[in-house]
Amino acid sequence: MTIVVVKTLTVIPQTGAREPNRLQRMDWDAHAEREEGRYGDGLARLPQDLDARQKQLVRVAMAAGGAGLARLMQGRSAEAAGWLSRSAERYRESWEGAPPGSWGRLIGAVKSRILAGDWEGAVQDARWALEQHPQDSDSPIGAYAAILAFLTVAEDEHASALAPALRHEGFPEAVGDALASLSAHDRDAYSSSVARVLESFETREDYLEDIPVADTVLVLEALAARRGLAARLKSALLPETG
Repeated sequence: MTIVVVKTLTVIPQTGAREPNRLQRMDWDAHAEREEGRYGDGLARLPQDLDARQKQLVRVAMAAGGAGLARLMQGRSAEAAGWLSRSAERYRESWEGAPPGSWGRLIGAVKSRILAGDWEGAVQDARWALEQHPQDSDSPIGAYAAILAFLTVAEDEHASALAPALRHEGFPEAVGDALASLSAHDRDAYSSSVARVLESFETREDYLEDIPVADTVLVLEALAARRGLAARLKSALLPETG
């Protein structure tokens, strides 16, 4: 059993200072086993109806991703990669029958491959994602999917051209800034913006699948490392590195 202590920080409005308000003992085995169970149960109950099936596939993709992140936090990289690859596969599978504009599934597939450290698979899924034309949508989530895919296939000029589309109310400003600075190869701007993305994770109360991991930071840092721009951040919400 792997247990770590996670410190969550909150902003005090009067001073802007941050102080720890909660300590949680994190049982990563319990998190992983819960998500692995949800994945198996969800696959066993896949409906035949196309609409119900695509929704269930998203649920199991999220469960596999949660299991992968928990194993990643334990340093069990091979197990993590297996679960994250399953997540990417289920996201792609869910595209059939998905409502128009379901760009989050493209994002989920590419992010999962990057988190798994599977760059060959990430490039394949990124090219598939671009074939769905998220770059032609008027949605900031579509733009996000396209920029992530362009960065994955090292077409940074195309990513940079789309970056202004992320300047949209409701889209996380720090994430948009990090993607824009990555595509422009602006080291200082990237370091500042990815630190703000991490802070947004450290100060939140809720996490996807209840897995307290800064997964977006991990993806940004993986893309940055391939450009020699990694900020090498440290946090209880990131896996330990040597």
